[in-house]
Amino acid sequence: MANINLFAILRNLEDLCEMDAETRSIVKGKKMSIQFTVKGGPSAVFTVDDGKCALRRGNESCDIKLYFTSPEHLNAMFDGSKNPIPLKGLTKLDFLKGDFIHLTKRLEYFLKPTDELLADPAYLKINTYLTVYTAGFALEQIGNYDSKGILNASRIPDGVISLSISGGLPAVMLEAKKGVLTTSKGVAASARAYMTFSSLEVANAILNGKMASYSAVGSGDFVVKGFLPMLDNMNKLLAQIPEYVS
Repeated sequence: MANINLFAILRNLEDLCEMDAETRSIVKGKKMSIQFTVKGGPSAVFTVDDGKCALRRGNESCDIKLYFTSPEHLNAMFDGSKNPIPLKGLTKLDFLKGDFIHLTKRLEYFLKPTDELLADPAYLKINTYLTVYTAGFALEQIGNYDSKGILNASRIPDGVISLSISGGLPAVMLEAKKGVLTTSKGVAASARAYMTFSSLEVANAILNGKMASYSAVGSGDFVVKGFLPMLDNMNKLLAQIPEYVS
């Protein structure tokens, strides 16, 4: 869950800053870096640079360093029930309590749709992009860190699985190599297996549980092709995502 919170959910701020003017305005003209360090868990640095956001795995020089005593501690921060332990940047915590909270609230707004919000094409587009990216990057974390996920990932033959909208973005590539999964954004030049939605609307309906995938396959709105053993085992990972992301 700690890996998913950082690398599948918080990572979405990269795309939200690009797609949403209001999110971009929160950090326009600002420069800040926050290091997340988790004992027994992941490390990542979140950076803001004049309206652009980025998240990278690992440790870097930073303005604010936050320490967490366990993965559960990090998850509790995302739940709003516990605070991090600041090790650096005590004079800059106003950014954490102000702009960073505004960013995460804006992200939550787009990740928790209602039927009324989805009726707005602009909202539906952003929600679909973020939902595809959340699912794609969650697959990597589940396949590499969840005990059941590791077993399913080990059964995925080596190669790339493409998950995309027909003719364009959003798109992710899931690469399996000796049981280790790596997700990246973009359209695959070539892949061993493909899952392709006919439109943003179809992708949104399926990923938000409003359309059954089997009926979309029957209508041709959801195309599954290629080396099917890869997709069969990836689907087992997809089925685990609701355990972590709701």
